[in-house]
This record gives sequence, structure tokens and C-alpha cells, in this order.
Amino acid sequence: MGELHHFTYGAITPIFAYAMSFLGSLLGLVSTARARAATDTRRRAWLLVLAAWAIGGTGIWVMHFMAMIGFSVSGSPLRYDVATTVASFFIAVVTVGIGLFIVGLGKPTIWKILIGGPITGVSVAFMHYTGMAAMQINGSFHYQNNLYLASYAIAVVAATVALWFTVVVRGIPATIAAAAVMGVAVCGMHYTGMAAMHVNLTTDNVAVVPGVDVNWFLAPIVLFVLVVVIALASAVMAVPSEREQAEAAAVRDKIAAGEALRTATAGPVFGGGSNSNAVAPGTGQAFSARAANGIADARRQRGR
Repeated sequence: MGELHHFTYGAITPIFAYAMSFLGSLLGLVSTARARAATDTRRRAWLLVLAAWAIGGTGIWVMHFMAMIGFSVSGSPLRYDVATTVASFFIAVVTVGIGLFIVGLGKPTIWKILIGGPITGVSVAFMHYTGMAAMQINGSFHYQNNLYLASYAIAVVAATVALWFTVVVRGIPATIAAAAVMGVAVCGMHYTGMAAMHVNLTTDNVAVVPGVDVNWFLAPIVLFVLVVVIALASAVMAVPSEREQAEAAAVRDKIAAGEALRTATAGPVFGGGSNSNAVAPGTGQAFSARAANGIADARRQRGR
């Protein structure tokens, strides 16, 4: 039995892995918050797609491979099958997307969360073990049943809580805290699954191990993270949040009230007919004052 090393480069790989999980979760939660505020179904759908790329791609898959940079097996080279690795990426993104669409389209309910959470959690754990199946060594891997099942349980709970966060979390402090919790849960699932792993090395007929080194994925990972960050930043700027929409509605209400006041105070000019109306003295100033007050109120609300 070979010896496994999960922290070959020390604490740097788990720290970077958690940072990627936190970043992906944070971007995904911001995107789902914008999706809640979107009134157009098509806009809400593509925001949920971006959230799936952020959480599934960056928060889960990128975190997984950042952690795997620090994984090694004594006595054998470690390589990765590219096709299986790419498949694990799409499993993460698509399954997270399924959960987000179950919860995010239409009116969110507790039953949607309880259905979408286990589906997403089991699929995310399956993605983890698909990524593990991509590893090639001079030998074979097997898993301890208790920790293997525990990793699935952690994934289901983490996914359910994550979907709940996408529905209820509002405000910057709460979003950051939720992303931090999601990062801990995803990393906990990963390292629990890794702790379940054992290896049996082959000593006879040692052959060249096929596949590529894990560092081969670094450039695509960096490029992917940059694309996700830029895309989500553009989406955040393009779609107003719930708070911004409320502030805009307050300004519109103030302006509408000013229009109503102007119409109500309009009177006849020099005793003319019913079709000859003019604005009463001071009405224009009153309307301008009300509009200015509305804008000032919105700015004060934003500053709170």
C-alpha cells in the first residue's frame, strides 16, 4: 500500500482551494441575488446560468483541482486523464445549474429546496469521485466506506444550505458570511472524500503512467476564473439589485405625486374656457421640490 500526501506543498494548496471556493460561492450568491430582482424570465435564466458557472465551476471544480495540486502518491507518478477531468467539470456546472433552476425559477418554496438540495449534493459528490477516477498511477485506488458515505452526506447538506442561501440571503455582510460557510462545506466534503482514499501500488510490470500532470490544468483554471469574474461583474452592473429597484420606485412615486399635484392645482387663464388651463403660481416650484426630495430620499436610503 502506497503512502498518500494531501499537503505536499504545505498549507498553500488548501488555502488557495478555500479561496477559490469562497470566491465562486460569493460570485454565485451575487448573481442569484440579481436573478431574484430580475423581472424578465430570460434575464433571470441567464443570471442563474452564470451562478452555476460560478458555484459549480469556480466554487467546486476549481477548488477541487487547486487542492489536488498538493496531492501526491509516494512510489508512483500521478497523472490525470483529460477527458474524464473535463467531464467532471461539466458534471459540477450542470448539476449545480439544475438545483439553481429548480429553486430560482418561479416562486421559491421549501419543497423546491429540499428536492433540489439532495439532487445537487449527490451530483457534486459524484463529480468529486469522477475527478478522482481521472487519476492514473501504477496501481489502484479504493475508498473506506464510512468516510465515502460521509462525503456524500456533507455534499447533500452543503448543497441544500447553499440553495437556501440563494433564496434568503440579502445584503453584503450576509452574502460574504454565506459564501464563507459554503466554502468551508465544499472543502470539508473534498477532504473527507480524500481521507477515505487508499492506494495499492503495482510492483511488477511497472509501465509508463498515461495522462497529464495536474499542473497542466493551471492555465485553463486561471483563464476560466478570470472569464467568470468578468462576466459576473458585467452582469452585476447591467442588472439592478432589489434595493436599487426599490430606490428607483420611490423616486418614480415622488415624481408621480408631483405630477398629480400640478394637474390638481392647474386653473383657468383670465376667465377663459374650460380648455384654457395654466399652471397656478408656485406649482412648478412645488413639483421640482417634490422630485428633488424623492431623489434625496433615495440617496439617503442608499447611504444607510
